[in-house]
Amino acid sequence: MPKGSLANHLFGRGHQSLSWEIRIKVATGVARGLSFLHDREIQVIHRDIKSSAILLDGEYDAKLSDFSLARYGPTGDMTHVTTQVMGTYGYAAPEYIMTGQLTAKCDVYSFGVVLLELLCGRRVIDTRVGKERNLVEWTTPYLGNKRRLSRIMDKALEGQYPQSGAYKVATLASRCLSFDPKRRPRMTDVLVALEQL
Repeated sequence: MPKGSLANHLFGRGHQSLSWEIRIKVATGVARGLSFLHDREIQVIHRDIKSSAILLDGEYDAKLSDFSLARYGPTGDMTHVTTQVMGTYGYAAPEYIMTGQLTAKCDVYSFGVVLLELLCGRRVIDTRVGKERNLVEWTTPYLGNKRRLSRIMDKALEGQYPQSGAYKVATLASRCLSFDPKRRPRMTDVLVALEQL
């Protein structure tokens, strides 16, 4: 893809920083792709959503890649699919890691991590930042606080983002990252929320 991966733009050296508008466009494109996969008659769960698996075309339209771990979702009366736990550390949902029970809400959790990366411009696991090593743990106290949210926003944005929009994305990320998968929104609801920004 002409623009490479989202990870390259957020964390790579020598890449131009993404504007707020492009970040929202990318997030919306990923949400649209996941919504499509989850709402099919035979549901597909990606199982490894991460910034390096999101590719950008010449217009910064997001494309999902790396379907090597994808699985069909539960059918009939089943609530989940039990699989060997796989995926990328930091992006995998806690219930999936603990039980091996895979649902579409596992992708929602991973998407929440990507939203945090878009907000903060930091990797989900970063050994260079000491106590802020785990992005989810570090950002959780800030996500629901409008006044403190600026402390975690990507400095590369140079303050060029709408505070109300950033707060809405932070709140959405917090919902996607809920420890209880039943409290996480469906990807169709995430998509609607992002399209309204």
